[in-house]
Amino acid sequence: MKLSAPTFIVWLLALILAALAILSKFIGIPVIGGFIKQYDFWVMTAAYGLLLIGTLFKGK
Repeated sequence: MKLSAPTFIVWLLALILAALAILSKFIGIPVIGGFIKQYDFWVMTAAYGLLLIGTLFKGK
């Protein structure tokens, strides 16, 4: 299996998701009506999953 770097869009989306999860967890900023604060672990997991998928599939 050959891995490739994720595209900039995938990387940026994962960064935004991770930043929102961190901000809601440690700073207490209620983002999107408290949804991210309630599911911060799963939002962070989704961010890393997005990076994994972006690495497994070849970008353009």
